[in-house]
Amino acid sequence: MLLAFLTLLGVIILVAVVGFFMLSKGPEIIQGQAEVDEYRVSSKVPGRILEFRVKEGQEVKKGDTLAILEAPDVQAKLQQALAAQSAANAQNEKAIKGARQEQIQGAYEMWQKSIAGLEIAEKSYTRVKNLYEQGVMPAQKFDEVSAQRKAAIATEKAAKSQYEMAKNGAEREDKLAAAALVDRAKGAVAEVNSYINETYLIASANGEVSEIFPKVGELVGTGAPIMNIAVLSDMWVTFNVREDLLKDMTVGSEFIAIVPALGNEEFPLQVYYMKDLGTYAAWKATKTTGQFDLKTFEVRARPLSAVPGLRPGMSVIIKK
Repeated sequence: MLLAFLTLLGVIILVAVVGFFMLSKGPEIIQGQAEVDEYRVSSKVPGRILEFRVKEGQEVKKGDTLAILEAPDVQAKLQQALAAQSAANAQNEKAIKGARQEQIQGAYEMWQKSIAGLEIAEKSYTRVKNLYEQGVMPAQKFDEVSAQRKAAIATEKAAKSQYEMAKNGAEREDKLAAAALVDRAKGAVAEVNSYINETYLIASANGEVSEIFPKVGELVGTGAPIMNIAVLSDMWVTFNVREDLLKDMTVGSEFIAIVPALGNEEFPLQVYYMKDLGTYAAWKATKTTGQFDLKTFEVRARPLSAVPGLRPGMSVIIKK
């Protein structure tokens, strides 16, 4: 019995020792992942995918052509805008040039004709007036000749104004209106050309094609995303950290992290952003033990230097 008791006691002691070392609290591990900025490539005009110039995973430079759309509706609008511009230019040239030479000559001849008629009316008026003053001509005849003279004067003035108008061309306001029509037509052409330029999708920054959504030949609408470009030069790491682990982790602080995918390579990070995730993100409820709920904070940190091989989505580990 003594031997059995000692054996049981030894087993209990052995289990206690093993449990102490096995169940002792190890270092806290905070896991995050690498993230990058991405921008979506889309078009202002609807069209059909005619050609892709890049593939997923390919690096692109700012200004590279990524894809080409086919938009026959925009081409038709361009022809309409060009026709309207031609019509406006013709109207403007007409306003600047004024009346045709034949019209000017015709107005001049009519003016000369009215001058000749006025000369005859003046002579008739002078003769009749002298006879009327001598008492030979009745007042009725004098009044008729006076009226004919006034009508001839008015006719000469009207013919002269018609000639001057034909010679001077369109009025200043008409010329300004014609020039405004030309400017409006040019604006319409420029607008349509901008839509045509939108059928060529251009990279706005250096990066890597992370995903292409449609296939060649598919229709895409206005503003529909066509592909995502990951800006690998702007990479950071995001962590969700319980507030009891935030000690010594403040904005501007530095710490060492490892990347399992890169053979546990270590690299330094610097915190630049911290924000609580709200009450819904409590990781650990401790009110039953008389303490408080531990909330979670989002912490973002950037590598202090480039980490070769680090890719978006890779796990990053911090041991505290």
